[in-house]
Amino acid sequence: MPREDEKHAYPQKRANAAAVLDYAWDTGAFTATEAIAATGLTRSTVIALCDDLVSQGWFCELPNARAAGEYSKGRPARRYELRSSAGVVVGVDAGEHCLTAAVADMRGRELARAHTALDPDGTEPRTAVADAVIARALTDAGVQADAVLCISVGVPAPTDLDGASPEGEFEFWSRMNPGFAAHFRERGWLTEVENDANLAALAEGALGAGVGASSYITLMSGERFGAGYVVDGHLVRGRRGAAGELRLLSLVEGVGSTHGIAALLRTWALELRATGTVDESSLIMKTPKANLGAELVFQAAGSGDAAALSLLDRMAERLARICAVLGGLLDVERIVFTGAVADSLGPLLALAAARLDELTHPPAPELVASTLHGGVVSTGALVRALQIVRANAIALAPATAEEPLAH
Repeated sequence: MPREDEKHAYPQKRANAAAVLDYAWDTGAFTATEAIAATGLTRSTVIALCDDLVSQGWFCELPNARAAGEYSKGRPARRYELRSSAGVVVGVDAGEHCLTAAVADMRGRELARAHTALDPDGTEPRTAVADAVIARALTDAGVQADAVLCISVGVPAPTDLDGASPEGEFEFWSRMNPGFAAHFRERGWLTEVENDANLAALAEGALGAGVGASSYITLMSGERFGAGYVVDGHLVRGRRGAAGELRLLSLVEGVGSTHGIAALLRTWALELRATGTVDESSLIMKTPKANLGAELVFQAAGSGDAAALSLLDRMAERLARICAVLGGLLDVERIVFTGAVADSLGPLLALAAARLDELTHPPAPELVASTLHGGVVSTGALVRALQIVRANAIALAPATAEEPLAH
């Protein structure tokens, strides 16, 4: 019968190994002495764990400090580093009209990405499309499918903790998320399927306009509004993962729907054109209807077009009301606008911010545009996949090939 101390030895060793591995993730090359200082473990424990992690494939042992030219006297220190090639993660943005797959190594360095257009009403299974795009991305990255340690998939639908989407939205949610979680788990991959706005929020917090804010909202603002909330450093999902579904906007005076900036500016421009009250010299009148969209409105407003400026004023009032409700409810520091129109939003957000100051108690949330462009969801999926790998690394089997992953 094992002694009481032996019963706890293995869990303690796993915890110690996790501590050393976690330290390595946040640093570059390190010595055992540096790991001891960071973890509080004994020298013998750290050295034994580093050797174990080298044999498992998580660490590589580097030339010692003397060989590296760092010093020439005394006993040379052994140096270690997390193997960036210990595996890859895959981040997928399974949007309504386009599917993108990105591949990154264990340091988060993006190796490749691939994408394809989607017919939202097409009959080809979205899982099959995802498989093909992921295969292209892995090939371009120069890695095999068995190097994938985790995949994170963003979908335009709420998801529960198991990655399933509830029924509703006239079957839209089930079409957007046709069992991605089960599909990729069958391939043996650690899998998470998450709402796309939530992944966008994680991307902004790690790499974008949310950096430095403990409480912020990421507002996806293209065809429809959807939100990802980070409050006190934690992503807020809700009971069914539907916290960011903004049906409440239909109850907000002066808003009335979840239609986003791109959809509304296109619709409003066409409606304004049809009234016959716009000067014929305006770009809104001169541009073919098929090309009349948000970017054209922003362009026209930038040149002083009176009709376009009136549309921006109208949109600014709407955004200010949305931000007053969401920002006031969650008491956030910042609201980040993402989507294809983000690069053009500066003047509009300035107008909305001025109106927001009148609608809220000071200080009002700061309104900023994302700098992550159209890849924000797939980037957030990579961020989330790496988080999952870090949290489960001791239970995972890293790739053992010594060759570095392709650039």
